[in-house]
Amino acid sequence: MNKIMLIGNLGRDPELNYTPSGTAVTKFTMAVNRRIRDKQSGEKRDETTWFNIVAWNQLAETCNQYLHKGSKVFIEGRMSSRKYTDKDGNERVAWDVTALDMQMLDPKGQSQGSSSGSGYDDMTADEVPF
Repeated sequence: MNKIMLIGNLGRDPELNYTPSGTAVTKFTMAVNRRIRDKQSGEKRDETTWFNIVAWNQLAETCNQYLHKGSKVFIEGRMSSRKYTDKDGNERVAWDVTALDMQMLDPKGQSQGSSSGSGYDDMTADEVPF
């Protein structure tokens, strides 16, 4: 079984495109935090893992319409890998989550507009690992 469930915040606005056959595809990044205890100091801190999310068809259009940078969402999907060649000619493997279901978790009335309080507005492109 290949199933992944994530709760996190969008790292950037969704990008909607269409395949040559007219199929909608939306891509965005998602940050998922996990609270861990530092082994040396004993202090709790957040550890962030970044995921590439890909949605297709109607779900792609819904994500593009209602989600924005900082949106809190639940994504259920499956992991898939793809090979590509980087700018230096090295073959790489990237892992994506193909979204099968999405639920918006922002409070009602906050799904469009400001993402204040999410902590992702001040993030630079260098802090996103892809």
